[in-house]
Amino acid sequence: MIGADLVARILKQEGVDFMGVIPFNSLEEAGAKAGIRPLIFRQERVGVNLADGYSRITNGRKTGVFAMQAGPGAENAFAGVATAYADSVPILLLPASSPRSRHGVHPTFRPSETYSSITKWAGSVSVADSIPEMLRRAFSQLRMGRPGPVLLEIPSDILREEVSEGLGNSYSRVVSRRSAGDPQDIKTAAKMLLGAQRPIIQAGQGVLYAEGSEKLKKIAELSGIPVMTTMAGKSSFPENHPLSLGTRSS
Repeated sequence: MIGADLVARILKQEGVDFMGVIPFNSLEEAGAKAGIRPLIFRQERVGVNLADGYSRITNGRKTGVFAMQAGPGAENAFAGVATAYADSVPILLLPASSPRSRHGVHPTFRPSETYSSITKWAGSVSVADSIPEMLRRAFSQLRMGRPGPVLLEIPSDILREEVSEGLGNSYSRVVSRRSAGDPQDIKTAAKMLLGAQRPIIQAGQGVLYAEGSEKLKKIAELSGIPVMTTMAGKSSFPENHPLSLGTRSS
């Protein structure tokens, strides 16, 4: 088994069922062998947009994955990733990368460095044995805390390197953990909301990711407070409801 096969096996364990790709990326064939359907695109931003849309419509329960070529291919994905970052959409980016012997040699492009400002987390695999650990970090970032795009750069020589079968066998799927607000703070917020003269509830996409639309509707109806959604939060509250104020444009 080589590094690319190990990556594909772990992606399959994490529930990835398709992967957007721009040929050539070593993960394309490895993913297909592992049962991950490859969707081939002609332009990187379109592939990122599809991964973005997939994560949105599943409320983050499924993760959109996109693997692009090294160099210009990774560069062309920038605008799509920036959009996902601005909207806090959890997607996994697996850019092809030059072999480690070329790192630090001008003008080698390093995605993990360039994308650090528009991703929630950007990392790089330095040795083949750390593939499971780095993928676990990536999926932990995807499933916990505020959502956002995550990038893991894996050098091409590591993807071709022979690795132990045991590395894949010992991997266990990352379990999502959610934090809750302090009960006293929640009571204080409720008192402030009910005591306001002209309150409005502004609902964002966090309601969708938490699958809390019914609870939002119940709160609005019990309190009689109108609800306005953000663009990303559209459909979190029914727009034909008497308490709906529609969607704010910006």
